[in-house]
Amino acid sequence: MRTVRALWGSSHPGPTLVVTALALALGIATGLEAWRLVLLTTSVFAGQLSVGISNDALDAARDRAVGRTDKPIARGDVSARVAWGAALGLLGSALVLSVPLEWRMLAAHALALGSAWAYNAGLKSTPWSIVPFLVSFGIFPSLATLSAPDPAFAAWWAWVAGAALGAAVHLTNVLPDLDDDARTGVRGLPHRLGPRVSAIVAALAVVGGAVAVLLGAAGGDLAAVSPVSWVFFGAVVAVAGATAWRAMARPPTRTLFRLVMLAALLLAAQLVASGSAFVA
Repeated sequence: MRTVRALWGSSHPGPTLVVTALALALGIATGLEAWRLVLLTTSVFAGQLSVGISNDALDAARDRAVGRTDKPIARGDVSARVAWGAALGLLGSALVLSVPLEWRMLAAHALALGSAWAYNAGLKSTPWSIVPFLVSFGIFPSLATLSAPDPAFAAWWAWVAGAALGAAVHLTNVLPDLDDDARTGVRGLPHRLGPRVSAIVAALAVVGGAVAVLLGAAGGDLAAVSPVSWVFFGAVVAVAGATAWRAMARPPTRTLFRLVMLAALLLAAQLVASGSAFVA
């Protein structure tokens, strides 16, 4: 049980559960049958576990160097060998679970996971660190639509919303760790932009995604936009605006991270609320 707890702690539980819940919500919005919904959700969960554990396994030496006592692998609660075995086993499980949903879903999920693993393996330290997030989150809504009996990619605006969500997650997720990352040679795009610019760009990305969902789901006709969509859109814009104002008016703090993540979650809710409209 100690090993299981250590692996769970290494999997980035918060983001893993949020992404899994988003897959479940998108699957429900798509109208998937129960067995398809279970496979989609389980495969995404396994895939996210593999991404989180592999990230901490690769970063174990850096985490030890900066005294990250919150990292089980760096603390020695679980060996790197066991962690790598779990990460690779979970990756394989995620792909195997995608097989019954047919080859399009399998290919899309493999692309999303391959992109995330590429970030862990080295892209995180380059100016291109945002690319895996654009790819993985951009294709994410299509995992639900490709799991349907009549598989299809998500509409273009769902891709835009997913990519915007990914950009916001990346640009803000590292803000609390910028100093530690700098000490260990990690210099991705957020590190080069700085916390203030990263937060503002993330807020703008979320607003752009919200606009895409608002117009896309209604076919470009604002009169056809549902009241629920307007509520989510207004909430996204309000939180993003507060984020941009705080980034410009005050020194960067963890509050910026929390505000942008709230806006990103509202964008995800707006996408889910669009229902089956996001099927191309």
